[in-house]
Amino acid sequence: MRIHKEGGKPLMILLLVLSSLYLVFEYLWPMNDMLTQFFLVLAMGLIVFFLQFFRNPIRITEAEDLEIVCPADGKVVIVEKVLETEYFKEERLQVSIFMSPLNVHVNRFPIRGKVAYSKYHKGKFLVAWNPKSSLLNERTTVVVQHPSGQQLLYRQIAGALARRIINYAREGMIAMEGSDCGFIRFGSRVDLLLPLDTDIRVEIGEKVRGGETLIGRLNG
Repeated sequence: MRIHKEGGKPLMILLLVLSSLYLVFEYLWPMNDMLTQFFLVLAMGLIVFFLQFFRNPIRITEAEDLEIVCPADGKVVIVEKVLETEYFKEERLQVSIFMSPLNVHVNRFPIRGKVAYSKYHKGKFLVAWNPKSSLLNERTTVVVQHPSGQQLLYRQIAGALARRIINYAREGMIAMEGSDCGFIRFGSRVDLLLPLDTDIRVEIGEKVRGGETLIGRLNG
């Protein structure tokens, strides 16, 4: 199992803090085997949690042209028609994926093409499943234009626990479906805003895997 590059600094800080606390414990309560064992178990639990959170499993993306790959691991919580007001300013099909703290938190490009738009928005930290989080929370908005000319928008949305969104998409860059496009720390959500005639292949409540599950297909 690989560890995502975004996990390097947090893991190093965690190890330094735990090492410092261990030295303090040994200084204040020397020869207290029970307390030492409790601390070591707690420290090991934290390390395992951080390792699983920042894991970056190898995913093989198998998608035909115009097929939309899932951008994140999690559960589909919304499939509905909405008015998109930031970029398209028209109705779109929204597919939202909720990521719990136990999910892989790597985000992946849902389709190949050129990044036409990429913008970061400061905001609140409402729970990720709140419908208003798409408009009020800290988030990034990215639009990828497929070679056919069709455009797809995705949003990385911070949740009540997520306090940092990492976005690798830059306007003008070429995106490949399934490749890393960012990372969100702790519970969060990713929205897809798709053309109304998109053939959706997932449903509410379905568990999905980033880079593998097919969300749907653009109408070519």
